[in-house]
Amino acid sequence: MFTGRNIVHSDVVTKATKEALIRRGVTMEDIAKIVYEMQVPYNEGLDLAECVDSVEKVLRKRELQHALLVGIELDELAEQGKLSAPLQQIVESDEGLFGVDETIALGAVFTYGSIAVTTFGHLDKNKIGIINELDTKKGNGVHTFLDDLVASVASCAASRLAHRKRDLDEAGITYLDADPKKQK
Repeated sequence: MFTGRNIVHSDVVTKATKEALIRRGVTMEDIAKIVYEMQVPYNEGLDLAECVDSVEKVLRKRELQHALLVGIELDELAEQGKLSAPLQQIVESDEGLFGVDETIALGAVFTYGSIAVTTFGHLDKNKIGIINELDTKKGNGVHTFLDDLVASVASCAASRLAHRKRDLDEAGITYLDADPKKQK
């Protein structure tokens, strides 16, 4: 019988997820810059602070938290040489036919719909911002999972903003109009 005593509080999981990202050299701003680049052409008045806020909100979703915690843990274990063969070599080298990293990241993206899925595909192919840095760090750590997971978070945060834009459009305003501090 389940008593509920083993449930980890959401705040604990959120904190652990953010700490894991920071430990791996990824800031909320790094991810937000990707979101900004993806959404600014479509959103008049959008600023980086709104993108950071979107990233923060996405990181409160358990689906993304769990994916990040699992993927980062696997990257760290690979760095320590603690995975069994041949998985150790596959993860350490980020073998081209190894698609589990994308599968985990894509699974988390589904939380935010088709816009997030297509954005993830774009980011996975084009490796924008910190995603490229993580993907090309040969010899400086294993980021087999992290580059795809960052793309997942950025895709979800961009999707959130796209849906928010629709709400603003229906109200007849832009991001510029929605924030009185931005008005001149």
